Amino acid sequence: MIDRLFVLMQSMQQLSRSQEVTANNLANLNTPGFKGDNLFYHAFQEEMDGEAYYKARPLQVSDLKQGVLSETGSNFDFAINGSGFFMVENEDGQKFLTRNGRFEIDREGYLRDQDGSYVQGRSGDIRIPEYYRSISDDEREPSFEVAKDGTVRVNDEIQDQIRLVGVENPMALERRSNSYFAFDSVAQIYEDNQSLVMQGYVEGSNVNALSEMTDMMKNLRLFESQQRAMLTTNDILSNVTNQLGKF
Repeated sequence: MIDRLFVLMQSMQQLSRSQEVTANNLANLNTPGFKGDNLFYHAFQEEMDGEAYYKARPLQVSDLKQGVLSETGSNFDFAINGSGFFMVENEDGQKFLTRNGRFEIDREGYLRDQDGSYVQGRSGDIRIPEYYRSISDDEREPSFEVAKDGTVRVNDEIQDQIRLVGVENPMALERRSNSYFAFDSVAQIYEDNQSLVMQGYVEGSNVNALSEMTDMMKNLRLFESQQRAMLTTNDILSNVTNQLGKF
């Protein structure tokens, strides 16, 4: 009877975790470049005090399929057509991969993402001081163009090239925020020359709202059924204990 309570408790914990993942997917329905997560469980057997127990280890995996590309017309919006990633580096020197290509140029000429991280080019942080220098020289908005291979041009002069990378084992990526993925080592990544940079576009989240809502309702019903089973088991256990107390 105690074993049954333990199994029911484990099941409720797993359903709660699944609900958290589903809720986070729905919360990022409109986050550019967001990749929804799926939760799987790996069953294994563990022996304790000579008895075998079955447990389940959660495995959270991101669905990396491409979202819909929508045209925005902004020179500083970028989407990737393909399986590659942008690489960015934060103020602490940590590098991450992202599909969120909403960038901007700061006053020092650095190309940054919405979280303030530096967008990486072929030789490090992309810096384009010529962009603001051009404005001050002739007081006109300079042309800022990025080719599909990532080549950055200001007034038709090449400045840098946005770096696109691929991942040898996408399953090994670790989500660090709603937009960032961490990788273990540079050995995991390679230069992606197949994916294309689309200037003036943004990639939408790949979350399917209907599917996530269905999963949420399913998790809720399963949780309630496990809760009822636990209450029933607890009542039976209490009755048995009371009956035994009479002898």
